[in-house]
This record gives sequence, C-alpha cells and structure tokens, in this order.
Amino acid sequence: MRVIIAAAGTGGHINPGIAIANKVMEKEPDSRVVFIGTDRGLENDLVPRAGYDLKRIDAHGIERKLTVQNIKNLYATFKSINVAKRILEKEKPDVVIGTGGYICVPVVMAAKKLNIPVVLHESNAFPGIAVKLFKKKADKILVGFKEAKERLVDAKNVIVTGNPIKIKKLELSDDKKKKIKKDLGLDEDKFMVLVFGGSQGAQSINRSLIEIIVNKKNKNYQIIWAAGPEQYKKIQEKLEEVNVDINNIKDVKIVPYIYNMEEVMNASDLVVCRSGAMTITEIACTGKPAIFIPFPFATENHQEYNARVLVNAGAAEIILDKDLNSEILSNTILKIVKDKKHLKEMSENALKIYIPDVEEKIYKEIKELVK
Repeated sequence: MRVIIAAAGTGGHINPGIAIANKVMEKEPDSRVVFIGTDRGLENDLVPRAGYDLKRIDAHGIERKLTVQNIKNLYATFKSINVAKRILEKEKPDVVIGTGGYICVPVVMAAKKLNIPVVLHESNAFPGIAVKLFKKKADKILVGFKEAKERLVDAKNVIVTGNPIKIKKLELSDDKKKKIKKDLGLDEDKFMVLVFGGSQGAQSINRSLIEIIVNKKNKNYQIIWAAGPEQYKKIQEKLEEVNVDINNIKDVKIVPYIYNMEEVMNASDLVVCRSGAMTITEIACTGKPAIFIPFPFATENHQEYNARVLVNAGAAEIILDKDLNSEILSNTILKIVKDKKHLKEMSENALKIYIPDVEEKIYKEIKELVK
C-alpha cells in the first residue's frame, strides 16, 4: 500500500498519524508511507524519529480576522495546493489520510483534484474546521468519539473508531504500584494524584498547585507533578521565594517531564490535567478518575467538549480555567479522595468510554477503501 499522511503542528495531530502509519507497516511491511507537513511544527522531530519521510509545504492556519499576515498565510496555503499535487503525482498514493488541522486543506484539495481516495481522522469530540470543510468530500471520516459523529450529521461517511494512543492500561500488581511510587520518592501506600499540563506545562494549573503545596493542603494525598520543561525553572524560583526546596517537599515530587508516563498514570489514583483528545482517550483507557481543566484558547473550545465526554459519563470533574484557583482545585481533589465509592464508579465509567483495537479498526476502514 502507498500512503500519504497529512499531519502537522502538534502531537495531537501527528501522533495519531504515526500510529496509523505503524499499523499499515505492521500489516503490510512492503508499504510506503510518506508524511506531508510544514517546516515549523513538531512533525519535523516526531516523523523522522518514527522512521518516515517528511515532505514539506508552506501551509498555515488562518485566523478569523483581516490582517496583512493572515492574507499572506492564506495566499501561501492555497499556493501550496500545487506543491502538494506534485508530491502526490510523484508518490502515487493509494490513499491520502489527514489527521485534522490546516495541513489537510491543501493536501486534501490536491488529492481530490487527482481523484485519490481521502480518509480523515478527527480525534476531538468537536470536529475541527478542516474536517467540517471536507465532510462531504472525504470518502471516510473516522472519529475518536461518538459525540463527533453526532456533530457531523450531514457528512458523507462517518465511522467511530476511537483514537490511537501511546499510553495503554497496564495490569499492575499492588507491589508494582508501590515500587513505582517508591521510585518517584513518594509514599508507597498513600493516595497519589498525577498532575500535568501537556509537554509545555500549564501556567494556571501550576499557579494553583504552588499555593496548594506552600499552604500544605495536600495532607490527605501526595502529588507527582510534571510541570513542563519550560515551567519547571519558574516554579523552582517561585518556591524558593517562600523558602521551599523543590527537591525536598513532603508528599510532593515535581519534575520537568515524566518519561515513564504509562507506568505513572497506571499507578496513580487520580489525574489532574488539560483535556486534549489523546489525554482524554488515555485516561479512559487506563480507567483513571480525572479532574479536567480545559485549555481555554483551544480552537473552537474543543478541549471543553472533550472533557465533557467523560464528565457526562460520570468519569470526571471539570473546572474551567477562568474559575480555577487553589481553593477550588484543592476542594475538588479532596472530595474525590475521601469518597472511595465514587472514585471506583468514576474509574468504571471511564473504562466504558474507551474503544479498544483502535488501530486495527482504522486499518480495516482504510483497507476497504483502497480495495
């Protein structure tokens, strides 16, 4: 099979593309998979690292306001349709797959000009602009949540497949969980709250956590906190201002990044985080109760829509970023920590949301189209 995958910008677009590519190569090792991205996003690191060729075009996201830069970006994006067309003519793909975002616009338009089948994958509960733009032109739209399908009622062909993710559920023994906590420098037996804000951290979450730690509000639980590489130094300085050593806080471990996130998430009792589509799916897969603080500036507020999927299922709580402070966050954590019955119900409800065998389902849909 010859495949072109359009994926650019953030890990939320690129990682699903890589997961799909890996499944194609697993099933058909003689396949050729080529990515199309830009020279600006994470694709320049993630795609070559995964072992795939990356072709670049000059595509841009378009803001909803009239500026000189926006006009230039719009011109460059439409000009890149012909560049994408030349790549497709050379590669002769059996199918073009887009994982959402602005890169899909020129690549899908080029594919339609050449009558190449198009599959789109939408990971968010609220479909993005690119997917909505091509909802009647794409041969198939694969979605991560049934809520996305409900918002694409007049689309040509929508199938709920789930989202491909890196972090999966591990069947950890009590001894293994204790070891993971001990390796983090935490109490083996105490309730553990995992906090993170994405690879770059989240300033509003960080501010609230600092206050909780400084005021020692976490007496009923311990915290493992991935602050984000860019934020870690700032947090260290803030704590030093009140004579708190970041490396020596009772029941708190703060790190720039958690490299064994799959193990740590599975060993945790509660997760506090943003609500990107991949994060939501990983939490559902691992069956972790969660408190979501959606990133308020996400396109079309899609992180709140994502969070509501688990909130409505009784698997999570939500605190909007504008309402977030240390008191609200502390009270919400404590409410969950103290109610073991509710904690168990949240976990069970999260597991019900997860769709298994995602990559297999996606491959099946692609293969049917290519035939």
